[in-house]
Amino acid sequence: MDTRRSPLTPEVWLHDLFASKSVAQGGVIRRKARDIERFAGMDAFMAEIERRGFRVAENSGQIVIFCKRAPVRWLTPIS
Repeated sequence: MDTRRSPLTPEVWLHDLFASKSVAQGGVIRRKARDIERFAGMDAFMAEIERRGFRVAENSGQIVIFCKRAPVRWLTPIS
């Protein structure tokens, strides 16, 4: 079932997502996983992440994209 409610094609949606100022500055962007799936598809999204060499994390339905090629270091509190 296609629940897409956007006049944009998946390619245009992904282009718009990665054309933001945060991406250009190597920042961080966040989107709901369901929106990525609905508007572009997770496979197409992940292919674009890999093509760009970015890092991505998911937590509670939120996708966080680190717009740099640098590794991500996860910090945990000392117990």
